[in-house]
Amino acid sequence: MESLEKTVIQLRQKKKEATKLKQNVENQLRQLQSAEKRSSTGLHAINKKIESEKDNVSGISDILTRKNAQLESIQRLIAVAEERISSEKELVEQTEQEIEFAETPEEKQNAEARFRSSSNHIQELISEIKSRQKTLKKIIDEVSKFDGIESKITTQIKKQTKSKSSLRNTLSASHQTTMKVIKELDRRTKAEESIAKTLDKASSKLKEYLAKKTASKRKPTKKTASKRKPTKKTASKRKPTKKTASKRKPTKKTASKRKPTKKTASKRKPTKKTASKRKPTKKTRR
Repeated sequence: MESLEKTVIQLRQKKKEATKLKQNVENQLRQLQSAEKRSSTGLHAINKKIESEKDNVSGISDILTRKNAQLESIQRLIAVAEERISSEKELVEQTEQEIEFAETPEEKQNAEARFRSSSNHIQELISEIKSRQKTLKKIIDEVSKFDGIESKITTQIKKQTKSKSSLRNTLSASHQTTMKVIKELDRRTKAEESIAKTLDKASSKLKEYLAKKTASKRKPTKKTASKRKPTKKTASKRKPTKKTASKRKPTKKTASKRKPTKKTASKRKPTKKTASKRKPTKKTRR
């Protein structure tokens, strides 16, 4: 009985410890799964951000391609305009000579008309070059700006790719640890279930033993309960207490029984007989 109770107590303690260990493993598993989920979410966010930034870089690259094409076109136009200015300047110099060496007023007028036309054309070309140079400067600034943006995004993509690799390694290690903890949790669960089954069996045996013990003790208690009925009669038997008062008469009998002491007194009569036996002595006197 005592050994069974000790076994139940020990099993309860073991079950308590097993449950505590299982809860610790469950908490560890929840933390690992939460960290794994965060890592997975972070990895997904990084992938999404990298893809988005790659799209941005692609868009910026397209813009830069167009801007660079515009830049080259403007530079070519400026170069063409500068060449035309040079040629026009040559015409102006030639026209000046024709004006100077014209033989007739008509030749001089024609030369002066060509001079004015060339001079005006040169001024137009100079204005065109200035306008294109402004546009060129603006495009150069835009190309520089987009180059900086593209470089910055490319640097971010490199950093995020590196972070992605590190996070992927962390996620892989976390997943492996999680699998180990799941196995540990399964082992702890089985251990707890085994202890619980053993405890149930021991508790059942203890209950059966206690039930039998209490059942065996209840039978005599029923008899004693039935024997208690005469105690109720004792309440009615209190009347004989009066009889005990009447039974005191035997005490008188004990008093009457003292008569034998009187008999002892009557037994002294033989002494008188001894006195009567002295009569023969009188006869001797005769």
